[in-house]
Amino acid sequence: MLKKIEVSSDCGLYRMDAGDSETFNRFIATTPETRAISNDPMVMGIDYTRRLKTSCSRILKRLSANDLTCLEENETIVFDILRGGLNFGLREALADAFGWNRHGCSFISAQRARQDDSPEQWHIVESEYSKVYMPKTASIVIGDVVATGTSLEHAIRALVAETEKQGTSLRSVVFFTIGGPRAAEILQATDVMCRERFPAYEGTTLIYLEGCFTVPVPETPLKIKLTGTDLVRLNAVMAPDFIESQYEDPGAPIQRCTIYDAGSRAFWPPEYLEDLHGYWSEVKALADGGLSFKDLLKERFPDLDSRRFGEVDLGEVCDRQLAQAAKLLA
Repeated sequence: MLKKIEVSSDCGLYRMDAGDSETFNRFIATTPETRAISNDPMVMGIDYTRRLKTSCSRILKRLSANDLTCLEENETIVFDILRGGLNFGLREALADAFGWNRHGCSFISAQRARQDDSPEQWHIVESEYSKVYMPKTASIVIGDVVATGTSLEHAIRALVAETEKQGTSLRSVVFFTIGGPRAAEILQATDVMCRERFPAYEGTTLIYLEGCFTVPVPETPLKIKLTGTDLVRLNAVMAPDFIESQYEDPGAPIQRCTIYDAGSRAFWPPEYLEDLHGYWSEVKALADGGLSFKDLLKERFPDLDSRRFGEVDLGEVCDRQLAQAAKLLA
């Protein structure tokens, strides 16, 4: 499913099969920074957002060098979906990648919540804030974490409506995500819609960071999961570099989620650390009840070879994670 475009020590870029579409392109990009974010949950706060910005900047350079984007400074607008979009630092990433200073930035709020009568369904509960600037011709750059895609769908509808309202000709959309398959479904539909509404539209580019992860549903065979929220390694499509990096720390492949809650991880670490502490406390209880590292690895990332980790005590892995979280919470 993956075709290698370019691989170096600081950035790997792989093309995913996009089916019959010539204007919708999917990639998986891997960098040291996003591997650290995905594998080490202690990367948080400013450290987390700076690494994510650096990663996006590197990827933008490589996309441009391989003629895979059509961005121009005076036409480019970063479209931040609050607050998740702020994690990616795309305004600064574009400046760092290309030396730009005159590209714009627009904002929209989109907060989702579970429906009371159907907990596996989501809806938008806050979308009051909007500040959208558009040049005559616009290329849009967006970043967001995508699980169910509820916020992204809302934001895309608002973006297209505002584009038409302002009489702008939309040229392209570039979307960065730590996310799952729903991102591709939404962006492919966006590509079709934009080609119908904007005659000069050139294409849509989706960049998955490290992998296209899966989102668990009630039937997913995981002992611990948050349905509609977690992005898990089970049955995911991932960069080879990312898969290999799992062997560096036995805690990495058994994390509950690739990113956990991106908002609190960036902007309110105490809440994020409580989430982490809760997960590893649950795993510790399972370990005390006899669950082995090998068995948990088989459940959460069965494609890995457990023998490459050597002898691993699951309880000790939990104790280390809990100690790190507790130290930062103190």
